[in-house]
Amino acid sequence: MNDIVIIALAGFTTGVTTVLFGFGGGFVVVPFVYQLLRRQPELAGNAMHIAVATSTAVMIFNAGWVSYRNWRAGKLSSQTLFPLLWFIAIGAFLGSWLAGMLSEGLVRALFILYMLVTIGDCLLRKGFFSGTAPRRLSPFITTGGGIAIGMIAALLGVGGSVMTVPLLRRHGYAMRDCISAANPLSLPVALCGAVMYAIIGWHSIPGSGFIGFISLKILCILILSGWAGIVFSRRAIPAVPDTLHARIYVLLLCLVFLAMLL
Repeated sequence: MNDIVIIALAGFTTGVTTVLFGFGGGFVVVPFVYQLLRRQPELAGNAMHIAVATSTAVMIFNAGWVSYRNWRAGKLSSQTLFPLLWFIAIGAFLGSWLAGMLSEGLVRALFILYMLVTIGDCLLRKGFFSGTAPRRLSPFITTGGGIAIGMIAALLGVGGSVMTVPLLRRHGYAMRDCISAANPLSLPVALCGAVMYAIIGWHSIPGSGFIGFISLKILCILILSGWAGIVFSRRAIPAVPDTLHARIYVLLLCLVFLAMLL
């Protein structure tokens, strides 16, 4: 029962962070699910793969619903999303395929390293907190950056927001616009990743209740509690000033990094 409550709280938090920061699931879900599964002997050897795969599947629902609401509200810019969306999809396919070939410990180590690099980049490079003059993404950034974002996001189950938000922020976008773009840009990662994890993990987990590496029980709890978090954040949490929004974003990254490290 305690495990269900913990997963539900993680799902609710995921719903809130999806709206406020564009985190479709990974940065909150992966550490909690990993810690719960590694205590179960029959699943401990695949705990990280299950956590990442289930997190990736959750992003389909969270990021998809928020993206739909933002599209209905006219908050999405096709000029920002395309063609970055397609290159992220290519990278997501490659990253998901690569994840099935890596060991449990290596995926966890990559997750921690990636968090450390991202936090350091936001803190040490100028422009993330204060913003810069708006400018368009170059073709090189769109192509190479899109593929890199998709690969890393799908490999680690973190969604694209932790890379797309700093990328767009450094190109002069306000935090609210970065977050609005982050959710639809996470969808190709979620869709490609979920399909690949279902395929490469087929019959890898003993017993029922899994589609490949995706845990159906955990997925259902996260979707329902995540939806509650999305509704709550839209109705109860007021708009956050831009600079404060950026600082909270980095603080949240630090908390998840510590949770996964310790």
